[in-house]
Amino acid sequence: MQALHLWRLAVLAGVRRETPDLSARQMAVLLNVYLTPPPHTVRGLATLLNVSKPAITRALDRLSELELVRRKADESDRRNVLIQRTIKGSVFLRDWGGIVSGVAQDIAA
Repeated sequence: MQALHLWRLAVLAGVRRETPDLSARQMAVLLNVYLTPPPHTVRGLATLLNVSKPAITRALDRLSELELVRRKADESDRRNVLIQRTIKGSVFLRDWGGIVSGVAQDIAA
């Protein structure tokens, strides 16, 4: 239950700071793009998350709108689209990590 309490407080803090409203799937995609080694493709993310390619595409549409990721054609295989990190996405996740850390420290205190 403590993990759920941490999650609830972190989400609440994020909402209060007016961070972009991401679904669990969008956040899972974002975290995988930033926390695992590239390259990242729609097909690879769909396999990793065990969801359809259209579901990943919808998540990437939102993340791209927010400039948290960028799509680029794979020069070596035109059938693939590479998902790339952005500075704005790095800042978003650094700030989100700070929110989670701050809440964890508050709980521990």
